[in-house]
Amino acid sequence: MHKPGFAIVVMMLLLSATSGLASSLPKADLVLVSKSESKLYLVKGGRWYRKYHVALGKNPVGHKLEVGDRRTPEGSYVLDYKRQNSAFYKAIHISYPNDTDRLMAESRGVDPGGQIMIHGQPNNPVWPESKLQQFNWTEGCIAVRNKEMDEIWMAVEPGTPIEIIP
Repeated sequence: MHKPGFAIVVMMLLLSATSGLASSLPKADLVLVSKSESKLYLVKGGRWYRKYHVALGKNPVGHKLEVGDRRTPEGSYVLDYKRQNSAFYKAIHISYPNDTDRLMAESRGVDPGGQIMIHGQPNNPVWPESKLQQFNWTEGCIAVRNKEMDEIWMAVEPGTPIEIIP
């Protein structure tokens, strides 16, 4: 038989364990995004240790070819800087377009676009976060819930590679 305060102690331990979760995550050495699964994986030593549901560009099938196509790029890039001041709750920039993307766009006579990010929710949302994450709504970025963005933010340093696969 448990003492009366036992349940409260257990709840407090659980809360303290989960509240420090973001700061206790290991640093990722790779971020993997599977567009067909709508998942972002944090990877360390070749094994994923955390996964998140993502919303992608409104036109998610295929590689980003030009500005305004509403596609999320596919390929190997680098997460090169973090931005706290944007239209979204925290953002981490993806190094799209790379040299290949620029050459492809140039050969087609179009602008490849840019400013592709992993980011949280809009600062002035029209829809609740739970609804917004049920469909692809970005212009080509990778969106997660704000709480998840906090975890990703802590686990990813500038210079971390990102692989975006179909």
